[in-house]
Amino acid sequence: MAKPETKIPRLVLRLYVAGDAPNSLRAVSNAKALCDQHFASRYELEVVDVLKHPRRAQADGVVVTPTLLKLQPLPGQRLVGSLSDSVAVLLTLSGR
Repeated sequence: MAKPETKIPRLVLRLYVAGDAPNSLRAVSNAKALCDQHFASRYELEVVDVLKHPRRAQADGVVVTPTLLKLQPLPGQRLVGSLSDSVAVLLTLSGR
């Protein structure tokens, strides 16, 4: 008898940055590296520049950059900073 397949939910993230600011560039790099290493092809990362799209940041309640929003799977989570503490980022993204 075959085991039922467990569908692993797709991780959906939105990262708000402020142009080419050093912390923003670091956050993008850290987010991509962590996701590529730990979530392979099971993630979607949208990067939003608040300098170009301030209303989107306002709609999501983002007042500081960089800010990473975990949209799916629920519960949603929010991380602020360059995402350099990979252990804390992974714990947040895994819902722990």
